[in-house]
Amino acid sequence: MNIEQLREYCLKKKGVTEEFPFDEHTLVFKVLGKIFVMAPLDKWDIGEASVTIKCDPDYTIELREQYESIYAGPYVSNKHWNTVAIYKSELQLQFILDLIDHSYDMVIKGMTKKLREKLS
Repeated sequence: MNIEQLREYCLKKKGVTEEFPFDEHTLVFKVLGKIFVMAPLDKWDIGEASVTIKCDPDYTIELREQYESIYAGPYVSNKHWNTVAIYKSELQLQFILDLIDHSYDMVIKGMTKKLREKLS
């Protein structure tokens, strides 16, 4: 997966925007203003592509135990967020996309009913 594939995949989802709210290196995808994917572009530039995604707390632990490429990332809640090292060949593309979908769904699930209705 390259950064353009990531962008295209995320931006096809309803209500998604992209921005750089933290610095010029961290590309963030939001659904109705809530973050679901963060991509450190400086890491992508040196061949260490990764994304940080929201995750169900129980699934977070399960994924970390199963995959070396999935770990607690810096600057986020270790209970609700995982960093996924895309550059390692351990994970298949479809699995990574499924994790992004899970993150998107988790963020929507946490929204108010009024916000969720905006996506319908």
